Amino acid sequence: MKPASYISSDFDSLEKKRIKTIELFAGVGGFRIGLEKIEHNNKKYEIVWSNQWEPATKAQHASDIYCMRFGKLNHSNQDISTVHIDEIPNHDLLVGGFPCQDYSVATSLKNSAGIVGKKGVLWWQIHRILEQKKENAPSYLMLENVDRLLKSPAKQRGRDFALMLSSLNSLGYAVEWRVIDASEYGMPQRRKRVYILAYKIGTELHSEILQAKPVDILNANGLFAQAFPIRTLQENEILQDTIGNDLVKITNSFNKEFSKNTPFLEAGFMIDGKYYTSKVRADYKGDFMYLKNVLVAEENVPNEFYINESELQKWTFLKGSKTLERVSKSTGHMYKYSEGSMSFPDSIDKPARTIITGEGGASPSRFKHVIHINGKYRRLMPVELEKLNMFPENHTLGVTDTKRAFLMGNALVVGVIEKLGEKLIQKIGDGL
Repeated sequence: MKPASYISSDFDSLEKKRIKTIELFAGVGGFRIGLEKIEHNNKKYEIVWSNQWEPATKAQHASDIYCMRFGKLNHSNQDISTVHIDEIPNHDLLVGGFPCQDYSVATSLKNSAGIVGKKGVLWWQIHRILEQKKENAPSYLMLENVDRLLKSPAKQRGRDFALMLSSLNSLGYAVEWRVIDASEYGMPQRRKRVYILAYKIGTELHSEILQAKPVDILNANGLFAQAFPIRTLQENEILQDTIGNDLVKITNSFNKEFSKNTPFLEAGFMIDGKYYTSKVRADYKGDFMYLKNVLVAEENVPNEFYINESELQKWTFLKGSKTLERVSKSTGHMYKYSEGSMSFPDSIDKPARTIITGEGGASPSRFKHVIHINGKYRRLMPVELEKLNMFPENHTLGVTDTKRAFLMGNALVVGVIEKLGEKLIQKIGDGL
């Protein structure tokens, strides 16, 4: 038998190979599913703590699903702002799709409250953890949000993202970001989101960004460029500027003079308060998945998902182009509202449109998916929505079909996280 000291050393060595991760705003565990699939050179991600809390509702469906799939151990179902910093274990990586209702395409941009809104303020809970952990703050961050974050609010385009970059810079992080449409990299849903990676001073990735040329980072050296290749950029396509550390000044005056355009484009990085950004185009040469690849056999589809002839006319009207007279709630004046036609039915030979939270339920809707199979029209089943997000089948089983659709509308495409996680773990050294 080995002496106790050798046993301890073996356990210590094993522990160092696990990238300790916390998952905030966890939903039903999309980040966790993507990361826990990955192992590289005997290194793997381990979720050591998670938090999911839905305010203003008694039922906590997402948290309940999370616990059913992953267990209750080290899971918190309380308002993150009430969680004391000592209750959050030290970790190497912080991940989360922080609440995005204030930036969502479901809300008019001009009415968006942005980062100071009811949900948006939860960004500052991430900031609180980084600040209060001090020297134990995580080495890496992996975050997700709607791409509108880069250009909100309407009167100061980009202000909210500037606040995030400034605060992360002050806390000692370099930041990469990229708007990724999952369908452009072979995944079965046209879901466009902004992903954010941050690297703490002293990490190998921070040093790489510090030493490399901006054009090389965006084209090849950066983690996003390696996980999601782009067509080669030229130096003259990259814009650059600086962000100050005065959060109050940024809040009050950022981009007020040129607020029609955001200074933050689809790809970029920031280090030492200076950022570089550019438009990019995907350069993917692999296989593609389409809506037809996730459909279940028709004999397994319950009758309730099919649309009868009496309802089909309502669906056709909602999906078509139209001009309607409406009355302004604020002024009482009548005006004409127009909208164009949508693809109806949805093509099964293309990636699906973005799943929304209102995807469930039998009532006719402009935005729900409808497919035409064997002469019949039908809605998508919850298991098909899960597969469009690349979740395991029946991951959300245990709540109503309408709630399952809602949970998938709030989720992310797991395949994106898996690709990012694979590249990150390859680059993380043994020094964690």
